[in-house]
Formats: sequence, C-alpha cells, structure tokens
Amino acid sequence: MSSQALKWIPLGGLGEVGKNMMIYEYEDNILVVDCGLMFPESDMHGIDAVIPDYQYIKAKKDHVRAILITHGHEDHTGSVPYLVKDFPGVPIYCTPLTKGLLDVKLRSAKLTDAAVLNMVPTDAVLHIGPFTLELFRMNHSIPDNVGYGLTTPAGLVVHSGDFKFDHTPVDGHKPDFAKLADLAGRGVMALLSDSTNAEQPGITPSERAIEPAFENVFRDADGRVIVATFASLISRIQQVVNTCEIYGRKLALAGTSMVDNAKMAQKMGYLTIPDGMLIRLEDTLRMEPNKVAIMATGSQGEPSAVLARMATGKHPIINVKKGDTIVISAHSIPGNEEYVHRIINRLLQRGANVVYSPLARVHVSGHASQEEQKLLLSLIRPKYFIPVHGELRMLRAHAQLAADLGIPHEHIFVVENGMPIEFSGGEARRLERVPGGYVFVDGSGVGDIGPMVIHDREILARDGFILLVLRRDEDGCFTTPPEIVTRGFIYMKLAEPLMKAMSAALLEALAGMNGTSTEAAIKDKASETIGKFVYSETRRRPMIIPVIT
Repeated sequence: MSSQALKWIPLGGLGEVGKNMMIYEYEDNILVVDCGLMFPESDMHGIDAVIPDYQYIKAKKDHVRAILITHGHEDHTGSVPYLVKDFPGVPIYCTPLTKGLLDVKLRSAKLTDAAVLNMVPTDAVLHIGPFTLELFRMNHSIPDNVGYGLTTPAGLVVHSGDFKFDHTPVDGHKPDFAKLADLAGRGVMALLSDSTNAEQPGITPSERAIEPAFENVFRDADGRVIVATFASLISRIQQVVNTCEIYGRKLALAGTSMVDNAKMAQKMGYLTIPDGMLIRLEDTLRMEPNKVAIMATGSQGEPSAVLARMATGKHPIINVKKGDTIVISAHSIPGNEEYVHRIINRLLQRGANVVYSPLARVHVSGHASQEEQKLLLSLIRPKYFIPVHGELRMLRAHAQLAADLGIPHEHIFVVENGMPIEFSGGEARRLERVPGGYVFVDGSGVGDIGPMVIHDREILARDGFILLVLRRDEDGCFTTPPEIVTRGFIYMKLAEPLMKAMSAALLEALAGMNGTSTEAAIKDKASETIGKFVYSETRRRPMIIPVIT
C-alpha cells in the first residue's frame, strides 16, 4: 500500500443481504465498521448462522484501533460476540440503543468483561488514530441508527449506513440533512450507500404508514392477535403497545431475545408501556382471547424461533388455533422466502388468519428506494461511488442510478466481499482480492464446517447414503455377502430384490481382488460399482460409504 493511501475492504454485506462488515486501513491503523451475521440459506443444511470471514484483520491484530457499530440490527451486530472473543479489549463505539442491545447480547454470551463498550451520541465526533469519524443520524427501522463521515489524510469518505428518508419517524428524530450538506461542502472523495431497495422505484413509506393497518387488524380480530417481528425492532414494539392501548388489549412477549430487549429499551426510555399492560405469556391462557396480544420472534421462519414452534404445535405455552390472527410484520430477507411461506401455510392449516405484506401494509422497509437514493447522491455529490449492502443485482441497479445522475462509469465501483479499493492522491483503484467468504456457525463450532461438509450434507439430504460392510477372509478375499445398510435412500424391507442384486453385483466386482489389493483400491471399486448400479436402477446418487473388516 502506498503512503498516504486509504484502503477500504468489504468483508461482508456486498453480494448478499446480511453479515455486514467493513474495514478501513491507513498505514498501521485499522477501523472496523459493523460485524453482522446472515441467516443460513436453504442449502446450508444444519448451519445456525453465517458470519464474516475476518482472517484478514486477525493477521493484523495489533493494528485494530476500534470497532464502530452503526445500529442494532442482527445483520450489523450478530457477529460482535465472535469478534470480541478474538479482539478482547478493543474499544467498541455505538449509540445508546445499540449499546443496550449489545449489552444484552454480550451478557448472554458471557463476554461482558471482554468487551469495552463506549456509548456515543448520534452526532458524535471521534478521533481514532489518523481517522476522524463524524456520526450523523439516518432513519431506519430502529432508533439511534447512524451513518458517518470518515476523514483521513487520503480524503473524506461518507457512508450512509442503512437508511431511508422518513419525515415522520416513530421516535420523532429526522435525518440530519444539515450534516449531510456540511460533509458535501467539503468535497467527498467517495460515497458508500445502502443498495437494498435499489430495484424499487419511488420512495419508501414512513414507519407510521403501518399504523392504520395495525388498527384495522386489532379492530377486526375476534381472538388473539400475535405479531411476529424482529426482536431488535423496538419501534415496532412501541407501535403494537400503542395499538393495544387503543383497543384495550394486554400484551405478552414471547422469545428470550424480545423479552430481554424490551426490558432494556424500557429501562433506557426507548419503549414506553403503560402500567399493567405487560403480562406474562402464561397469563394469556386465562384471559378472553379478544383481550390479548402477543409479540413473538420468528418473522423469518427460523425453525427454532417462537413463531415456527407455534406453527408446528411445539410451543410449550401458545397453541395456535382458529380465531387467532397472526401478523408477520417483516419482509422476508432474500433467501428466507421458502421458510416464511412454509410457516404461513402451517399457520393457515391450524385455522389462523395470517396477515402479511402484500395483503396489508403491516410492514414497511427500513431501506431507501430509488428516489431517496438519488436524493442522497445529489446531496453528497461524490467523486467516486460504491454501492454497498445488497445482493449483486441490487448493487448493479444502484450503480445504474448513479450513472444516470452523471457520475462517470469509471468512478463507480461494483465490488463484492474481499475486493479492496485503495484511495490515494484523490484517485481510486481496485486491489488484489483478500479472503471475504462465509464462516459457518454450527452449534458451538465456528469455522469448523467448510464447503465439503455442506456438500456432503446436501447429498445426504437429497439422496441419503448406503453403508457397505465388506468382510475379507484370511487370504484377503471377499467370499461372504456384504452387509448393506441404507438411510434416506430406500426403505429396505420393501426393496429386498434390489438389495440382493446390489450384493451380488458387489461380490462379482470384488471377486478378482485379494490380499495384495490395497484398502483404498477396494473402496474405490466398491463405490464405483454400487454407484453405477444404483443409478442405473433408481436414477439416484446416494453417498456410498464402504467399510472393510
């Protein structure tokens, strides 16, 4: 890296929705912005979460000066506990509500002592090594969300953070247009801007736009109203509280994270619940259904979350039944649609009335649509533009908007995770790619599951496996029929002829092998023989595991 050069490295959030993480590096100083997680995709069998691959900064551990968290959503904070384990004592800067949410997360992970959390206002100015960070408030679907201007000897970079321009936000705090104008007036070298809704024309509606739909649902519901949303969506909890007050319903919270976050938000003054409204989940069973509302986690169809357990009849307290109205107050994160649709269908099978977008406006996006994105570009007037936070199609659409506004194509960088950009002397150029892929979390294991294991799980899930137990005699020959065990391939009791034919084919193939044949050669022969035989008979490709005794 040349002197007086700023290197920007995206490690998550570009080419996907989730696990946002960015690195700024100037000489021997590294600033980390956000560290989120991503929900596993449908073909990631058994994976609990996906976190960024940040081995690039692990190799430069002593250079990491600080971590900045822009807001409290999981796609920006979910991997913070893993980061704290690897970088204990590195100061973390975050706004008040974000700090409260991180306190809950780190306490649950028993990492409170390892973390150094610094609460800063939404208009803070931070001096960290060669970096000067100027925070500014931007609207999103959570309070205390910020973007930032980053001044370095190499130039000024502005990052929008997750944003939309909401002129009637639930918490009353509007975007800091004055700060945006101030930054623009200094000459912005590069703008990094949220691309999630770059394919959506027009303007994203205000958070308050959902309130009439909530009032309609509560007014018309004869039974319980169960609202599923993100546990960190404090403003949505407040809106449900307000609607409960209008229609005389008590409110219960379901899901450990939602209960903990609500307690924290109440304590910090971000959530106001009238005395006597909040009740225990167990108490709802003794009340008239039309006097009850419940807020639950699981709006993305997560199998272990509250809504999914309600839908499958596995929740220990709440059993969904006819007369219940279920409101899914969230849009499906790309990749989660299958899970969400499955949950909706199961709830309908149980007799519930399910309300979700686009049937009713019970959720609005927290991200800017095209006209707001163009407004930000026009306000900032950057020399270079980098669309961030979104799948590749979203980044491309956002890049086209910038080009339409007159930014030269050669000044627009559409990049994905691990593709650095260097700024030096007022110019920008791409650098050689660094690691920026997926790290899988499976139970307590982090990073011990790789693509090969995922591939094996995919085969097992699709076609099952066949276990071949091969027995050699004293001369190393195979004279007795092999034992064949299958799981997920075929029901053995109904396939006896196939099993016998498979055994005969295997014995015939191994007849010429004796004590001089290596185990590897025998296993390869057995796998090849049975693989071809099974495919010719069934058109399936199960995993074949030979064992020699």
